[in-house]
Amino acid sequence: MDGLSRRRMLITGGTLGALGAMGAATPAYARPPWSWAPSGSVAGEGAGLDPEWVWDEEADPVLAAVIDRGEVPKVNELLRQWTRNDQPLPAGLPADLRDFMESARRMPSWTDPGRLQAAVGFTKRKGIYTGALYGLGSGLMSTAIPREARAVYYSKGGADMKDRIAKTAKLGYDVGDLDAYQPSGTMVVTCVKTRLVHAAVRHLLPQSPGWSRTSGGQTIPISQADLMVTWHSLPTFVMRKLKDWRVPISTAESDGFLHVWQVTAHMLGIRDEYIPASWTEAEAQSRQVLDPILAATPEGQNLTDVLLDIVAELDAGLTRPLINAFSRYTLGDRVGDLVGLDEEPFWQPLISGAWPLLVAFREGLIPLPLIPAAAWTVEEAIRKFVLLFLSEGRGVQLEIPDANRPS
Repeated sequence: MDGLSRRRMLITGGTLGALGAMGAATPAYARPPWSWAPSGSVAGEGAGLDPEWVWDEEADPVLAAVIDRGEVPKVNELLRQWTRNDQPLPAGLPADLRDFMESARRMPSWTDPGRLQAAVGFTKRKGIYTGALYGLGSGLMSTAIPREARAVYYSKGGADMKDRIAKTAKLGYDVGDLDAYQPSGTMVVTCVKTRLVHAAVRHLLPQSPGWSRTSGGQTIPISQADLMVTWHSLPTFVMRKLKDWRVPISTAESDGFLHVWQVTAHMLGIRDEYIPASWTEAEAQSRQVLDPILAATPEGQNLTDVLLDIVAELDAGLTRPLINAFSRYTLGDRVGDLVGLDEEPFWQPLISGAWPLLVAFREGLIPLPLIPAAAWTVEEAIRKFVLLFLSEGRGVQLEIPDANRPS
């Protein structure tokens, strides 16, 4: 059995279905009662409603109507033409969908162009770190978020994980693009299309027997709480790790990185009263909504295995042992165990010793001779991964689903 990982043993022999049935008996969503104050949000005020019971009241009825009218194929064909922030919406869209999208594409009134420009500088200087953390950190962490893993697995996108990963990578690519929210950029388009996809999934997924069996009593997926959980697995997690790695970041760069993600949260349909106004507030909210709910699920472990195999296939230099080790170093042993990452006795100590030195060298804090030669294998592999990860975001079409994952 030494050739089989624990994760593969769980998946082999069709055990996913049986374990999925068992998963329905596990605690549904073990987070503390909602107590985060809206005074800490970009809005500075709000009703204080638990986001667990709030969805997207603007998008959801529109997409449900589009699906029920059988217009998804036509809409997807038209939306392939809409690729830039400054483009008008394609002619021929259903009137209710057009009205919603015209509203949804508007930037929030509190958008600060100067802070968005600071985010560009942050991306230029720290892109190798954020690319690695989005892909081998946030991407894998998502498989330890039970609701997100099950929503992905049982929705249409779960049937083609390479395509699903490319679409996820598109968000990471576009938010870090130098023209992200400029007229010539694509981030407005990406956010609005993603919001449409989420609304469609809310309509479709409750009809999936697999999802309903494992949802833990949730009747509608992708609540505002779920969206904030995912949000924290991206910028909050990334900033936390950059601090852990002692990456020097100026106040302007830190504020810019936060702001581009605040704007992105708004554009994805998250209410302003739930969007943290500072990194301190983001950490406080993350500790409440993200940290307590991380858990292993059969669906998540299956997605982890598929995801890592796809990453390794992208380039022969990105071996599975190295990916496992770097991901464990990035996520920590707790999350590494939850998603079923193998332990790598050779690579793990090398990475934990070498990566801080690589970071310090890249930031001009120590001279080259102090870095062990083997560490450059890690550096080159991560560099290639970042390039491959980001390139997956190009030429990808975000399309509205009209069905769940086939049985």
